Amino acid sequence: MISAFATLLLVIATVVPLSKNPHWIVRGLDFPRLQIAVLAFILLVFHLANLTLQQSLSVVLIVATALCLAWQLWWVVPYTRLWPCEVQRNTSTDPDRQLSIITANVLKTNRNSDKLLALVDQYQPDILVTLESDQWWQDQLNVLEAAMPYSVKCPLDNLYGMHVYSRLPFSDESVAYLVEDDIPSIHFQVQLRCDVTVQMYFVHPAPPSPTENTESAERDAELITIARSVAETRGPIVVTGDLNDVAWSATTRLFRKISGLLDPRVGRGMFNTFHVNVPFLRWPLDHLFHSAHFSVKKIQRLPSIGSDHFSLFSVLVYEPAQCDAQQGLTATAQERQQAQEISAEKDVSKDDVPC
Repeated sequence: MISAFATLLLVIATVVPLSKNPHWIVRGLDFPRLQIAVLAFILLVFHLANLTLQQSLSVVLIVATALCLAWQLWWVVPYTRLWPCEVQRNTSTDPDRQLSIITANVLKTNRNSDKLLALVDQYQPDILVTLESDQWWQDQLNVLEAAMPYSVKCPLDNLYGMHVYSRLPFSDESVAYLVEDDIPSIHFQVQLRCDVTVQMYFVHPAPPSPTENTESAERDAELITIARSVAETRGPIVVTGDLNDVAWSATTRLFRKISGLLDPRVGRGMFNTFHVNVPFLRWPLDHLFHSAHFSVKKIQRLPSIGSDHFSLFSVLVYEPAQCDAQQGLTATAQERQQAQEISAEKDVSKDDVPC
């Protein structure tokens, strides 16, 4: 009886996300797919050890559990070393073609700014983007301006403040509020040391949750609208930030398909950045995607800075000759129509995205 009930719960957790219902409870089941897979494996072992195949109910329980396990693994296995890398590795030592970025959700109430500053001093990124940063954080980070003189500052007290500091010059900087009036994104064109211009997008949409948006519609609309805009840009592109979504969700996969951007984590690892204090419940919420103009030299999760997120450090290498050798996901006509509908539902257009 207990094994049947456990299998029923497993089936519900696996099947419910197929409805594509935007409610936060449904979309929340996208997150723990790895954890559900682990529980499914344990349950399958229990079934095989304790049930007899001579009973039809036992066969049903075993098959249902195995199918759930296979389905959950289908989503997460690409973010392991069992999968081919989507982005080629590059060991170039030429700093002129490199772009290094620290993406850091600092947690607004965190007061360990010295830990973040120490990471910046250690890793010397070309660009630092902070999320959840308010005026207090801006005051602490002002010391970076000597080494990183280019910046865009958007301090907010609503957990969606954002700051970008850069060693590299940029132009056409803009703070946009694409879907919600209090949720910003930052956009500009940064110039690499080799004189190549890269379009940058820094994003932090609000998650579906009982305390914020009860549905994922706002988050999905911002991400997919940016993807639709990116799809029409032929030059080098980088999108990074806390997407409040996991790498393997249907929304993030649609983002990758529509934008044509690559995910350097595919074939390398999950790089789970949240939650710092709950090791069993960790998933990749902080992301970096880029166009095929880049290969990857390094991507790593950095030590804790006292936030509920680990920071992400990425080093990309501009290598346009490898464009044809790197292929991401491809969107179908039906998925392109779906993307248009997601944007239209929140009355946002790809033309609203600064580029």
